[in-house]
Amino acid sequence: MFNATATAATPWYKHLWPWILIGMLLCSVALTLSMVTIAVRHPDNLVNDNYYEAGKGINRSLDRERLAQDLQQRAEVSLDSLTGEVDVRLSGRSQPAQLTLNLISPTQPEKDRRIDLNTAGGGRYVGHVVDNVQGRRFVELLGVQDGQTWRLFEEEQVAPDKPLVLGDEPLQGAEDLRR
Repeated sequence: MFNATATAATPWYKHLWPWILIGMLLCSVALTLSMVTIAVRHPDNLVNDNYYEAGKGINRSLDRERLAQDLQQRAEVSLDSLTGEVDVRLSGRSQPAQLTLNLISPTQPEKDRRIDLNTAGGGRYVGHVVDNVQGRRFVELLGVQDGQTWRLFEEEQVAPDKPLVLGDEPLQGAEDLRR
């Protein structure tokens, strides 16, 4: 038989499914706002607007690398993770009084390190880095010979207490440049 009295339906807010749907929408809005906040506070800095100047810089770098090749420069770099001492053994026809070692992170400029190295005699140079450096880095060693800067530059995997050898790879990008 049919019940003549009508029962009041429970209100929507007492059901579980509307709250699950509202919760999913609120989570997506919160995540979207947090991603926008992160993007605004930490913008990408990998884009170079001045391509012409960057191209001229590449040619200058190749000139410095060619000079290092002509001087037969080669270096073995050791980073002591315990003391922070940087030891460079340099061989070749240039033995300047001071060198600069740059450890450049490909994506995080705040992890770049510049180390000034002073001669300790016999082709040995020493310096100090304040923190432990490891991971993929562009390793750049700069020196001056007769007023011209030479450069050894390679991409290396830096690991604690693992020596790095610079100048052992052929010069990249200068195959078409003839003197």
